[in-house]
Amino acid sequence: MLRSRTALGGMVTAPHHLAAQAGRDVLREGGNAVEAMIAAAATIAVVYPHMNAIGGDGFWLISEPGKDPVAIRACGGAAGLATPDFYREQGKAAIPSRGPLAALTVAGAIGGWIKASEIATGLGGKLPMTRLMADAVQHGKTGVPVTKSQVELTTTKMAELKDVPGYIETYAANGIPEIGDVLKQPALGATLEHLGKVGLDDFYRGDIARSNANGLSSVGSPIRLSDFETYNAKVMTPLSVKLSTGTVFNMVPPTQGVASLMILGLFDRLGVKAGDGFDHIHGLIEATKRAFIKRDAHVGDPDRMTIDPMSLLADQLLDGEAAKIDMKSALPWPHIAKPGDTIWMGAVDANGVAVSYIQSIFWEFGSGVVVPETGVLFQNRGASFTLHDGPNQLGPGRLPFHTLNPALAKLKDGSTLTYGTMGGEGQPQTQSAIFTRNVMFGQDLQEAITAPRWLLGKTWGDETTSLKLENRFDAGLIDQLEKAGHAVELVGPYEDMMGHAGGIRLQPNGVMEGATDPRADGAVAAL
Repeated sequence: MLRSRTALGGMVTAPHHLAAQAGRDVLREGGNAVEAMIAAAATIAVVYPHMNAIGGDGFWLISEPGKDPVAIRACGGAAGLATPDFYREQGKAAIPSRGPLAALTVAGAIGGWIKASEIATGLGGKLPMTRLMADAVQHGKTGVPVTKSQVELTTTKMAELKDVPGYIETYAANGIPEIGDVLKQPALGATLEHLGKVGLDDFYRGDIARSNANGLSSVGSPIRLSDFETYNAKVMTPLSVKLSTGTVFNMVPPTQGVASLMILGLFDRLGVKAGDGFDHIHGLIEATKRAFIKRDAHVGDPDRMTIDPMSLLADQLLDGEAAKIDMKSALPWPHIAKPGDTIWMGAVDANGVAVSYIQSIFWEFGSGVVVPETGVLFQNRGASFTLHDGPNQLGPGRLPFHTLNPALAKLKDGSTLTYGTMGGEGQPQTQSAIFTRNVMFGQDLQEAITAPRWLLGKTWGDETTSLKLENRFDAGLIDQLEKAGHAVELVGPYEDMMGHAGGIRLQPNGVMEGATDPRADGAVAAL
């Protein structure tokens, strides 16, 4: 089994090797970890379009040595015209999952890049935005080889995307691509080049904003120029939970970051002594159920929540919920899951600045809508809203629930761990697997990511709520889980549904240990 990559000068991990290399090259030129991540974020939007785009959202955790991390919430709200009546007037009983009516929230990702670049400058960053966009621009104009996962998702989702404006022309102009075919995106490359020259704010209050707004409205999206012009990302204090091994940080609502932290807080109280046995896997699954119940009851648009999310991480609540976990039998589990598609990337520089970043378009290829003039693919995150009364009802400016949640830990041994994954409902579960294996049970970070994983509930269009296990788990453990009452479903050995994870651990002596997921097309690039 592969071991973690090690380096001293800086490190970037991403689910596509070109994005990792783009970030690494920025570090080589004297950029800091935040600048490296901006470059990687622009690049991944070009080379991995089925998983993310600049027409999506993003969330950041940025950590300096000796300080708690700061968070950037870069998710857009619903358009001013996006009301239940707007959809009912068009004969819709629910928000469509694809097409122009699914493109109803402002793209927040570049707003996050704007805030991140301000933080990068405060950390001494001096590289111009033209340089940070350069790799992405080149890949958009000259093209990139299409990956296996893009081919598979283009094939399986073609029926629902083929009639969406701009989709075929952008991603399947000559039919469904084959692995290694070259995908060129000259319009997207030109957009990123323009943003590099005139400034990222042009995406919201300039020529690019006007082009995107006109393109979206012309095909029936409720988004208008005013929605772009009033958008700004926010720098915030992340959520945190103290464990026996250190403090873990994650994103504030409307993300499910609180669920990821709850899982670890509950598991830490179970007293499990060894990894990858029944107590470890069963304990995390049962902690996941408790956390998801609380998440679904309380988490949504923060302006409409009735509780402080940190109250869900209070010692008294976690003690009480942990005491309810039966370490011998499974809690019955039908559960309505939340899908999602995204990428996670991490970066650490030689000064100890660490970044955990996640960028998403919700479903694979998002809404499918591409504005021809800009080449921008827009997300369908707003499809998660409902048209009926309730905590997630559609309304102008409201923030939809997000599965996205980048993680970062400051550990008692002096190390910093930045880690995360794509995978919708599976994100908190994969994070818990990685953290417990690496931090609590001493497993090498790469081994912790490569090791077989599980998923409770659905993702990637799978409608079942079973406990899915990669078939590399020991047969005896699988039998134990079934006897405990888990509805086990075996899947392939390295399943996409288990997410594309990654991580970097910065040791007190300055050594960086990086890992990437064999389930993805990624790499660890380092100096």
